[in-house]
Amino acid sequence: MQVSEMEMLITLSEELNMRRAAERLFVSQPALSQRLVAIERRWGTKLFIRSSRGLSITPQGEKVIGLAKAMNRKELELPSELTAEEGAVYGTLRIAVASIMGQYWLPRVLKRFVERYPHVRVQLVTGWSSEMMRHMLEEHFHIGIIRGNPDWKGVKERLFSDPLYLVDSELTSIEQLRVTDRPFIQFKSDSTYYQEILEWWQDRFASPPSRTLVVDQIETCKQMALHGIGFAILPESTIQQSNEVMQLPLKTSSGKVLKRDTWILSTESMLELKQVQAFWDIVKEEGGSQSDGIRH
Repeated sequence: MQVSEMEMLITLSEELNMRRAAERLFVSQPALSQRLVAIERRWGTKLFIRSSRGLSITPQGEKVIGLAKAMNRKELELPSELTAEEGAVYGTLRIAVASIMGQYWLPRVLKRFVERYPHVRVQLVTGWSSEMMRHMLEEHFHIGIIRGNPDWKGVKERLFSDPLYLVDSELTSIEQLRVTDRPFIQFKSDSTYYQEILEWWQDRFASPPSRTLVVDQIETCKQMALHGIGFAILPESTIQQSNEVMQLPLKTSSGKVLKRDTWILSTESMLELKQVQAFWDIVKEEGGSQSDGIRH
């Protein structure tokens, strides 16, 4: 299977790393390097600067990659435009999803969608909510599933509010955090999530945790807490009731439960595409969407 030049250049610009790009494209790194050399020779200019730290895009490369992205976007949208007046639902659906939702919420919804609409091609990217929001603002995706409270001028509906819990195998009350020397296990996330945790902690306690451990994934964080290594603060959607650990809801000093909202985003024009509206409707059928949707 031949990898198109457009797909290759776009992937290289996103990864800025030859090895990772080759893995995504399912080609060998030498083959990818040779293809890039051939493309640069045809354009008569360097598109990327190679270094030990990876790739850097040249000004000329920015122009060529911009063209590739525009052509790729048009190519992906063309089937949907050609069938806009037809009853069948197919084409491409591009979804940008916060990692937590991609891991714990989306699989159930996506399974139902692909079973009902098998001719829709789904393109999915996951990451921090801030990254997914950037994709939506740049109009790279049809649907965004974002955590927090995104500033969005299009169609925006809250899926659910996710209470936060202290998860630990030893602590039996929130007040014990004042004196415990157990480590606080954190997972890497966007700044807004930990800003909420920091504000809650400062509201309740005079000093920070005595020890912290930082891991790269929420699942690693959860497993370390379940195995008694320390305590973690996790959204309800990522944990199940268990007799092995305590799950204590986080509350402010005024008694308000601390929650993390999840939103689904799109635009009026995107929702005119049948595959986008179909996914939006599936989400509502799943019972996730709350009735306070906002359409600007």
